[in-house]
Amino acid sequence: MSGVTVSGKSLSQAAKQWLNFFYLQKSFLCGGNVKVIPVIDILNGTVVHAVRGKRSQYKPLQSNLTASANPFEVAEVFQKLGFSDAYIADLDAIIACKMTFPALQKIAAQTGLRLMVDAGVTGIERAQSLLESGVYQLIVGTETLQNMKFVKEAIELFGPDRVVVSLDLKSGKVITRLGFDGPTEAFALLKEFKQAGVKQVIVLDLIRVGNREGVDMEFLKRVIVEVGIDVYVGGGVRNLADLKELNRLGVKGVLVATALHNGQISIGELKKEDFL
Repeated sequence: MSGVTVSGKSLSQAAKQWLNFFYLQKSFLCGGNVKVIPVIDILNGTVVHAVRGKRSQYKPLQSNLTASANPFEVAEVFQKLGFSDAYIADLDAIIACKMTFPALQKIAAQTGLRLMVDAGVTGIERAQSLLESGVYQLIVGTETLQNMKFVKEAIELFGPDRVVVSLDLKSGKVITRLGFDGPTEAFALLKEFKQAGVKQVIVLDLIRVGNREGVDMEFLKRVIVEVGIDVYVGGGVRNLADLKELNRLGVKGVLVATALHNGQISIGELKKEDFL
């Protein structure tokens, strides 16, 4: 008989019911709804449509919301639609360390969006420069992270509200750099991040990005129960039903791109459900 598995043990029906009760209580006690955060992936200075993490195949954005693929203009559209936050993956910085502070400064200053930015930062000096450019939250991705010490130092210096760790996955496996000094098993790593002071984590499965494959709900349930930190989700969100399920689980925020641009999730729906 198949069933939900936690720490390698199959759960009984009674345990499943308890978990459902836990999620409902968590959602009720934490208050508020899940927040949808639009994603802006920037490559070669242009907003691109990210699919399955295959960056060499990314193409310029084609969207029902805007005819532009200019990062500032896309961000401005999101702000005018009612979003208060945006997640930016600066792929130029992640791949080739070509960080564009002026572009981020312009977006932050002229749109007022609270920016969560992953720019492959692995050192305190660049992290400070990024935050001083107007970025609201620094994203530290496991894909580029070199050592656990940086996470702890960043949290001590900037505070846990300004630093968010991204658990970068590919088909459920943690993506790390060669020589990374932390655990490479997802839950062991998440628990070590929590011990380092991390209070917020993005669970981002690159294989699910841009292909409407759906979210791994069972994995998220384990993160919420076993690790106990605020969870954001990226990759695989298809429609309003997915958002409602994530909201029920107590997820704090959902990073969405494709489903917004192709109209599978409408702004009207988000406003009706208070997901903006």
